[in-house]
Amino acid sequence: MPPHPGNRAYVPVIGLVRFSADVRKKAISIGVSMHPYKEEDYFMKRTLSVLLSLVAAALLFTGSNTFAASIDLAEQSTLEKIIKSGELRVGFEAGYMPFEMTDQKGNFVGFDIDMAKEMAKAMGVKFVPVNTAWDGIIPSLITNKFDIIASGMTVTQERNLKVNFADPYIIVGQTILLNKKYEGEVTSYKDLNDPKYTVTSKLGTTGEQAVQRKIPKATYKSFETETEAALEVVNGKADAFVYDLPYCVVFMANQGGGKLVFLDEPFTFEPLAWATNKGDPDFLNWLNNFLRQVKNDGRYEKIYKKWIQSTDWIKNVQ
Repeated sequence: MPPHPGNRAYVPVIGLVRFSADVRKKAISIGVSMHPYKEEDYFMKRTLSVLLSLVAAALLFTGSNTFAASIDLAEQSTLEKIIKSGELRVGFEAGYMPFEMTDQKGNFVGFDIDMAKEMAKAMGVKFVPVNTAWDGIIPSLITNKFDIIASGMTVTQERNLKVNFADPYIIVGQTILLNKKYEGEVTSYKDLNDPKYTVTSKLGTTGEQAVQRKIPKATYKSFETETEAALEVVNGKADAFVYDLPYCVVFMANQGGGKLVFLDEPFTFEPLAWATNKGDPDFLNWLNNFLRQVKNDGRYEKIYKKWIQSTDWIKNVQ
């Protein structure tokens, strides 16, 4: 029987009972409480106490399981695998200027390459480049051929269903390299929305998607590489090439003089970001913090000036 609150002994009483003044005085003199008490109240309090104990135990068990699951998730992170292997395997497709290319010595160079090398350096591991065909780059990530895609990949909702994206590291958009014979006649992507114009881009890219969405009436030809698609216009076999601004800047400077007109105002909004496998919040957290750090300590600015603002590197990749 539970003690009554206070220091005095407690006598349970069934029902509400009234005692005479003499009985009350006598009881008080020997330290006994005469507070009326119902037996059913005791059982109710007892049951509530048991239920609260069970709930507390259940919450403790659930919390323990959640903590254990969090530990397992962290141990399964790609980040942990990279640290243990001592290698950061980076997937890309060489040929997308100025992001990933091959120089005259056969080395992989470019904006994405330099950023990935900084990434590996920050992890204290070796940078391992994995050159991969564009149409198989996401399946290769999913099947663990490499740890991350750093290949000028535009964030799209369709791709996001298959992979996760870190925060964008640069914003680009689609622009147009136009055959010079149409100078003055075509001043916008809208002018190309006619079957009489043949427009090219690279297969499976946002350039191709932009043509299909924005200028669906144009005659479209796709190519395996962006260089092939652009050269089709240079050689007079197509009228316009649609592709990302940075690539078009470089191609125009390198091969477009006297042959092409550059419509350099982007007509799409396209953030580029690193892609990782789904279900890996630890790796995404690291990548976002890494990006924030390099954008504020001068490393990003140095790489940006080298590959985006300058074209001095062109002579080394031809």
